[in-house]
Amino acid sequence: MSLCRPIVLLALSAVAVPALAAEDFARVVASMPVIQAVTVPQQVCTPQQVTTPGSKSGAGAVIGAIAGGALGNQVGKGGGRAVATGVGLVGGALLGNQIEGSSAPQTQTVQQCSTHNVVENRVTGYSVTFEYAGKQYTTQMAQDPGAWIRLALVPVGGSAAQPVSGTPGAVSPSAYR
Repeated sequence: MSLCRPIVLLALSAVAVPALAAEDFARVVASMPVIQAVTVPQQVCTPQQVTTPGSKSGAGAVIGAIAGGALGNQVGKGGGRAVATGVGLVGGALLGNQIEGSSAPQTQTVQQCSTHNVVENRVTGYSVTFEYAGKQYTTQMAQDPGAWIRLALVPVGGSAAQPVSGTPGAVSPSAYR
């Protein structure tokens, strides 16, 4: 029997004290996008023709050095032969390199890219006007709420309902009906 008395008192106290918050819905009267100019980086690429000069393989210099060294070795005797061989090597390498010539220049298409800042108009939120309990309220929201908006109803000192700011998606004109 003593166990039933606290349960009954607890049940009666829950009925006597109203809830601290409730939810309701309000009809959206207008929802206008808030548009701002935003700077956005954008990569721009263009194709460009690049010509690379022809290069030598070095084979002409090697063959010229061998031929020049062999010819220089045929000239003179003793120490003069060594000098003639050295001169033949250097002269043959220079002459062989000139005779080889360069290969044809090569042309390639490459992408040249750079970043440009572009200004775009973007929707940054919505200015929403809704009607609740015969009054109209306006708030800012991140997304368009549609035809109805969910409200968090919070009593304010027993007075009439006032919008509560700072709660995204739940605007709060309060007072119980």
